[in-house]
Amino acid sequence: MRLPNRREVRGKLHQLSITGGLMHVEKPLDEKLEVELIFHLGKTTIREKAQIMFPMWATQGWLQPFRFIDLPEDSKNALQTSLLSFIQQQSASQAPTIS
Repeated sequence: MRLPNRREVRGKLHQLSITGGLMHVEKPLDEKLEVELIFHLGKTTIREKAQIMFPMWATQGWLQPFRFIDLPEDSKNALQTSLLSFIQQQSASQAPTIS
């Protein structure tokens, strides 16, 4: 996440949808802060604006919810396509084999 002061905060994506998601971070960020999220989903790089929501304490660190703001339609479509592709790959790799 790139903050308004250009500082970067790293985290791990915990959940993701076309409307927002949840990141695991070491320290929580202020609610309503607008950031630039930059992450890779398969071969797609996502770089979009998001608003930080109220954090939740996790066992080690914080779960920081966010929602995308002003997500352009082409970015929303690319994100949705990448998410569907990722889900299909995951379900195919976990499918039981019959012998």
